[in-house]
Amino acid sequence: MKLNLTIQPRFRLNFSPLVWILLTLMGIAFVVAMIRYIYGIGAISDLSYSYPWGFWISFDLFTGVVISSGGFLMAGTVYILGIKEFQPLLRPSVLTAFLGYIMVTIALLVDLGHPERIWYMMIHWNGTSVLLEIGICVMSYLTVLAIEFAPVVLERFPALHKIAHLIHKFIMPFVILGVVLSTLHQSSLGSLLLIQPAKLHPLWWTPILPIMFFNSAISVGLAMIILESSLSSRYFQRGLETHLLEKLAKAIPVVLGIYLILKFGELAYAGDLGYLFTSGGFSILFWAEILIGIVTPLIWFSIKKNRQSANGLLTGAIILLVGMILNRFNVSWFGVVHPDPMFYMPTFMSNVKYIPTLPEVSISLGIFAAGILAFGLAAKYFPVFDEEHAHATGD
Repeated sequence: MKLNLTIQPRFRLNFSPLVWILLTLMGIAFVVAMIRYIYGIGAISDLSYSYPWGFWISFDLFTGVVISSGGFLMAGTVYILGIKEFQPLLRPSVLTAFLGYIMVTIALLVDLGHPERIWYMMIHWNGTSVLLEIGICVMSYLTVLAIEFAPVVLERFPALHKIAHLIHKFIMPFVILGVVLSTLHQSSLGSLLLIQPAKLHPLWWTPILPIMFFNSAISVGLAMIILESSLSSRYFQRGLETHLLEKLAKAIPVVLGIYLILKFGELAYAGDLGYLFTSGGFSILFWAEILIGIVTPLIWFSIKKNRQSANGLLTGAIILLVGMILNRFNVSWFGVVHPDPMFYMPTFMSNVKYIPTLPEVSISLGIFAAGILAFGLAAKYFPVFDEEHAHATGD
């Protein structure tokens, strides 16, 4: 089928106050990153041998990966399940996932240092490490996302329309590969935590962590699609696909219900229900996560009026995301005990403290700002939301 594409005007950057704020955050992050590379990680962070994982891992890695899960959900829904009515949501979801994984990669380069050695992992394999599987999956999936999003860029230029159409024609194998890779590494982030049963509090450690991570990734992916569509419709003053988002929102209570059954069922099976109200601050964090991220959005999206309202959809998505982000912080930071430097023994009464420094936070804010700016530029200058372009691969 011949692609009928409208070429947009020449690129013009509109330096609005929001753009200046984003550019400022990016500039600060760049300067801090250079200081980190020159003087070492200790020059900008409060991390230590007792606290090797902190804000960066919880926010940039664990949160960054899960909020990018909408890409494989929409790709699988449209291409594999053949539900073409969700086509208008496909390209924005893939773009969000693509930028999300780029942001995760950049954050890891700052955290690990020596960005020029990132490719060493591909030739110096540690076959006993879960990180190897995660690294390979992330790098491979980032490549797949680039291929999936490539037609959006190519369609912007008339001379490249044939290449875009060719990618559309052979996209299915890449979509299948992307879904497999996402399933693997969304769950393997949970597998990464299985090695610390003595360090992660029993309220969160469980042998089914990979299953819990994958289940929560589905709910977060659905919420991110709703959030991205809602915010972009307001910012770009375009129509909101409420009839499609309502169907996604209708699936959220089912996914969250399964999560609740798995979570409390496993706690009961392991004999850990006693920790629910006797663990002090850990109990408070656990119930905050459950009530905000699970119970509230489950009830909220079970109400038809909330699913059919633009404000209701946005509100429910934000609540779910806040709760699930708290979950990622709990399992990777707040719920983890750290060895006391005096005794080198992990203890829940350890006096080891860690407070993220402003430079640490500025790195994450700068990377996040770059992602927002990149999304806005892509949506403005490429056919990301145009329904005509979204159906360009049709018969």
